[in-house]
Amino acid sequence: MTEQLSVIMPVYNERYLVKAAIEGVLRVKSPLISRLELIVVDDGSTDGTRELLREFANEHPGAFHYLEHERNLGKGAAVRTGLQHATGTVTVIQDADLEYDPQDLPRLLVPFVEQGADAVFGSRFLTSEYRRVLYFRHSLGNTLLTFLASLITDLNLSDMETCYKAVRTDLLKSIPIRSSDFRFEPEITIKLAKRGARLFEVPISYAGRTYAEGKKIGFRDGFLAITAMLRWWIIDDLYRSDEYGSEILTDMASTPHFNRWMADTVRPFVGARVLEVGAGIGNLSRQLVPRDRYTVTEVNPHYLRYLRNQSEGKPYMDVQPFDLADPADARRLSGEYDTILCLNGLENVADENGALLNLHTVLAPEGRAVILVPQNPKLYGALDQVLGHVKRYTRLELHEALEKNGFAVERILDFNRMTTPMWWINGTLLRRKHFSRVQLKIVNHLIWLFRLLERILPWRGISLIAVARRRAEPEKDKLGRR
Repeated sequence: MTEQLSVIMPVYNERYLVKAAIEGVLRVKSPLISRLELIVVDDGSTDGTRELLREFANEHPGAFHYLEHERNLGKGAAVRTGLQHATGTVTVIQDADLEYDPQDLPRLLVPFVEQGADAVFGSRFLTSEYRRVLYFRHSLGNTLLTFLASLITDLNLSDMETCYKAVRTDLLKSIPIRSSDFRFEPEITIKLAKRGARLFEVPISYAGRTYAEGKKIGFRDGFLAITAMLRWWIIDDLYRSDEYGSEILTDMASTPHFNRWMADTVRPFVGARVLEVGAGIGNLSRQLVPRDRYTVTEVNPHYLRYLRNQSEGKPYMDVQPFDLADPADARRLSGEYDTILCLNGLENVADENGALLNLHTVLAPEGRAVILVPQNPKLYGALDQVLGHVKRYTRLELHEALEKNGFAVERILDFNRMTTPMWWINGTLLRRKHFSRVQLKIVNHLIWLFRLLERILPWRGISLIAVARRRAEPEKDKLGRR
């Protein structure tokens, strides 16, 4: 097995070293690398580096991609620019100062090939052939920053500030990178940890520079790194906007009390062999496992990666791609489950009848479907559009749809009455397209009150939860069609 490697090289005022750094990367050969592309980003150099790079690129057309920033924006900004052009399966950052030896790049790929890694850090402090002995105080600062990052992420890192961070390209592109300077290092580390990435470290050689030789990072950068760690510890900014609404759905992970409430509501109807449709990042499944068998499914590839990592060491749990609208996926899992959980999924499918027939196919005879959908068409607004909701249901519509497609409805429950006004204000009145994180935190802390008021409030809940048994066959119309 091999990987296609994209190497992003941010460059700022390195006229004496950058040419050798580029040549060093281009000389890298390994049976683990099927294709290597180098993307060089000059970040507004003023010492002649830019002119040298232009000339070198003209002399070696096609050898590497060369990009420029009009002015100096910082390492993180250069990484963002380079990442837009990365086409490999794995992307790694390579500084242009030769502190890191490009011949170590193949080492970083071993965990990707052998262990299914999502990210690999090259550690200067694990056992390696050599490292240059330099500033003690600088090393002490590095140790402190790594300790703080490990404390925040609960990972036993040995070198958070390493330049050599190799990440699956699709994963890296899905993470919003906000830092434009060296704060990129703690930001990407914390976000990878929060995304549940399978992160490995490998030892690398290191030939650090002195400040006289051009080393740029200093104590000010260390202070800024601490502020960045505090920021990304508090803020969950983990997904770029995409067609799945990943960034919105992930915000719900910050409401564990709400997720526990939902799990408590559906738990009495959940059997031993469960298929959860549209599991997201496992907010509900974490509350309901272990079971004899628990299958979590998703169409979002970012969520599938996260769920696979979370299922490690759980033999009762497996992860499957599953499209609620695809009959082939339903036939693949036909009749294996006594319970289907489809919470916030049916409303996203244009062919409602087809989706329910697929759930009917998956369920074992007399199996039970627990389906949560958004309630009240009058509440349909901007939030529904962003989340891909085709419709919001009435109680009668949901009941008729289930009965028509082979289910005997046992009960339909109103759920979460307290946030109905909040949804109407945000999505319908103000036309907002995202949840306020402040509002979510308030909701999370007041769930105990919401649960007490649930049966008292006179208006409808924001959602409906239907519990229905699988009949032998769906009903047919007068023409014999299901």
